Amino acid sequence: MADPSFACQGPPDAPVRARRVMIIGGSGSGKSTTARAIGEKLGLPVFHMDREVHWLPGWVERDKAEKTPIVEAIVAREEWVFEGGHSSTYPQRLARADLLVWTDAPFWLRLWRVTWRCLRDWGKTRPDMAEGCPEHPRQLPEFWRFLRVNRRRIDERLAATFAAADLPKVHLRSFREIDAFVSHLGRGAGSGPGKRPAPNG
Repeated sequence: MADPSFACQGPPDAPVRARRVMIIGGSGSGKSTTARAIGEKLGLPVFHMDREVHWLPGWVERDKAEKTPIVEAIVAREEWVFEGGHSSTYPQRLARADLLVWTDAPFWLRLWRVTWRCLRDWGKTRPDMAEGCPEHPRQLPEFWRFLRVNRRRIDERLAATFAAADLPKVHLRSFREIDAFVSHLGRGAGSGPGKRPAPNG
């Protein structure tokens, strides 16, 4: 089942047997798209940090004290695909996950994707975002500034988190690798979208 386009650190069948998948990555790296694809292939519920935890309608950030209990309630479930930041809750998610996926596309491509996405969805709320939070180009300068200031710190934290994680994990360095990984899941499940292989025994 090995696919030459990416490598899984752990048992080769771990991705197709995963029940709790944690996805990390920088903005525009394909986290939400990958989460939805994994959820469809493996028949798992999908949760987005921006939608479920971080934002309230009108681009109001949820109080920090309220975020952690929401994350803990999600990861307590038996099955999930959970994507997004909020690194202070990485330990809780890692403790429950049976697969870690790091989407790590090149920075310039991530920057272009976020800019294009904002313009494409102008006035609309993305499916991975809280209701009442439409995209608008006026958000872009602040986002570009955030990336310029924090890019190195965020990338270093993601790399350290991935390196230290003691569970099956996959590092996807391009959108081609993401596509190959999702295709691999479909072949492994063998029963079409939304189906997972039965556990051994």
